[in-house]
Amino acid sequence: MMRSSVLMNSLKKLALGVVCACLISCATSPTGRSQFILISPDAAIIESETAYLDTVRQLDDEDKLVSDPLTVARVARITGQLVSKAVADYPESADWKWSVAIVDDTETVNAWCMAGGRMAVYTGLFDQLALTDDEFAQIMGHEIAHALANHTAERMSRAMATSLGVAMIGAASDNSGAAVAGATALATVALTLPNSREAENEADIMGMVLATKAGFDPEAAVTLWQKMGDLSDDRPAEFLSTHPAPENRQAALNAMIPSMLKVNPERSKPSIYPITIVRDS
Repeated sequence: MMRSSVLMNSLKKLALGVVCACLISCATSPTGRSQFILISPDAAIIESETAYLDTVRQLDDEDKLVSDPLTVARVARITGQLVSKAVADYPESADWKWSVAIVDDTETVNAWCMAGGRMAVYTGLFDQLALTDDEFAQIMGHEIAHALANHTAERMSRAMATSLGVAMIGAASDNSGAAVAGATALATVALTLPNSREAENEADIMGMVLATKAGFDPEAAVTLWQKMGDLSDDRPAEFLSTHPAPENRQAALNAMIPSMLKVNPERSKPSIYPITIVRDS
């Protein structure tokens, strides 16, 4: 009983500390959404750089980095135009080490952008979706938006909070294994998925705006997700996915098109920002 009382008091103090951290760790995203941030954006950039360099090194060892001149030129041109607008709208990103690794993986339909502008594009995007330049710009605009909105720092902060909650529940339980398993599942649903869906929706909005400002067709966002939906009907339920289902995404993006057509009606394109294409050594 004594041990339980002392432990519970300790857990209450720890929980109070977590609550205080939550209260003082709120930030606001570029769209005005409240964010839970325990890790500074600068710290997220440093950690992302380390992870990125490790990933690129492994890809290089596996001879997975694409250096085909036509592919490199296309990715550099489109991504560079997007980054040019990103830097204009978010001047702090001018200090980022903008770079793209083109990964030779025809089975993977994916792209991502870490904090600090470290990006990767998988050749499966081109091979399986037959992307137009406008559609590829929508993908990269979306991924760049994740970095601009500090979503990496947000995810890392949620991971910290989840780990702390699991430790608290495990310490208070006589059956720590079951408690940890249950706490992990609960924390994943309660913390990660809802906010992750919000972040994805936010990146859709910011990415479409960015791509439109860079002179790309906003309607390509809808055709892109039509292709995504046609690619496979075997996908997880929307509630348990970090991305909205393609048909729901199409509807949301389609609703934005009338206003987006007024943003850059001439489709004028900016200069190409000099990003680094990560090549094999």
